[in-house]
Amino acid sequence: MKKYKIENNTYEIYKDYKNAFDLEAIKEKYTEYFEDYDYILGDWSYGKLRLKGFCTPENPKFKSINDINQAEEYIKINGAYDCKYFILKKIDN
Repeated sequence: MKKYKIENNTYEIYKDYKNAFDLEAIKEKYTEYFEDYDYILGDWSYGKLRLKGFCTPENPKFKSINDINQAEEYIKINGAYDCKYFILKKIDN
């Protein structure tokens, strides 16, 4: 699987719905805020990329609002109808 270096972390594509993944767009939006999250979800709503961090229960930042098991529900509720999106999974560097 292809790996992508973003800032100080390495990620792989966990899910890419409708070819949403755009490395350059992610690098423009990425901040150190996402460093502690296990996953990054990016969705394209109305032509703009939005990023959100998600975690596994083992992560100290874990809360029900950022549970990776709720990512699909997050898209249904907060994304534009049938928007394209991707999920990146942080892997060991």
